[in-house]
Amino acid sequence: MNPASANPAIPVPSLSVIVLNYNGAPWLERCLNSLREQTLFNDIEILVADNQSPDHSDQLAAVLMKDWRNGRVIQHGENLGYCEGNNRAAESARGRYLLFLNNDTWLEPDCLERLLAEVALAQAAAATPLVLNYDDDSFQSLGAGGFDIFGLVTARGVFDTTREVLMPEGCSYLVEREIFNKVGRFDPKFFMFADETDLSWRVWIAGGKAVAVPAARLHHRGAAQVNPRGGGKLVELRTSDTKRFFANRNGLLVLLKNGQNLLLLLVPLQLLLLLAEAMAGLVLARRWSFVKRTFLDAVGDCWRLRAHIRTERRRIRSYRRRSDWWMLRFLRPGLNRFHELTRAWRIGRLTTTPDEKNTPS
Repeated sequence: MNPASANPAIPVPSLSVIVLNYNGAPWLERCLNSLREQTLFNDIEILVADNQSPDHSDQLAAVLMKDWRNGRVIQHGENLGYCEGNNRAAESARGRYLLFLNNDTWLEPDCLERLLAEVALAQAAAATPLVLNYDDDSFQSLGAGGFDIFGLVTARGVFDTTREVLMPEGCSYLVEREIFNKVGRFDPKFFMFADETDLSWRVWIAGGKAVAVPAARLHHRGAAQVNPRGGGKLVELRTSDTKRFFANRNGLLVLLKNGQNLLLLLVPLQLLLLLAEAMAGLVLARRWSFVKRTFLDAVGDCWRLRAHIRTERRRIRSYRRRSDWWMLRFLRPGLNRFHELTRAWRIGRLTTTPDEKNTPS
């Protein structure tokens, strides 16, 4: 049954906001309060989808939204990860647009109104607001303008008016519900990381458009699960073997799934980059397990998923309207890893750990 027509007595909202939650107790109150203060509050629905948080923050969300006619909590009963957790919640969404919103965010009061207005004006299928840092108005991100020679998304630039981007930000990803379903939603095999890149690539392939809207302003902490110190300010930059495994594997999957022919040439370049990073990590971490998990296991898992890749390529071919040659307009001279290195330099030494203490959602 189409959720939009499940109860015709209830007006169909223009937007469904899906807040995927895992251990979000420190962040949910400000996030939900900012949604309550939206100028479009009465025309949206809010779904908090919980991945069985050990901190019982789903109960906190239920208390915070107890008097909201347009808000409810969905308990998944297990940690489904970012992709399937959002997919399951989207099945219950009724709005024309879906906004996948991280719990460590808060929105300025007219954010959603401005975002939807600009999306309609641009006739876009996907979008992101301007993402500022959590505690102040300093710039964090505004969508990725393109991809580099390794097939990885480039650094986020600053601009003043709405413009096209390859990838809206995953912390605040707006997409038209119809095209979200048409292109196959988030790929559950990704679990987490690079999922917004994969979805964005498919939106463009299907003939859609993605934009960034600087007039709509949102604040984001970022990396709250793996870098918890500092409260609202990111003061550390830690990673782990598990995080690098998913990021590296999924970066390859984006190209293997969505590349038609020409862009598949970026796969060996990305493999060389990942091998170089693994060797550098071996020197820094002094653990062979780092190389095994972040490179060998990542590449091996792509091979294990070869049937899934073939299936996805056939499905993408069925709705493809834009070729690799067309997608080359998003090729940029900047390098993804240069941006990451400058970020690490600014915050401090990047540290790696063998395992995640807390599994991010």
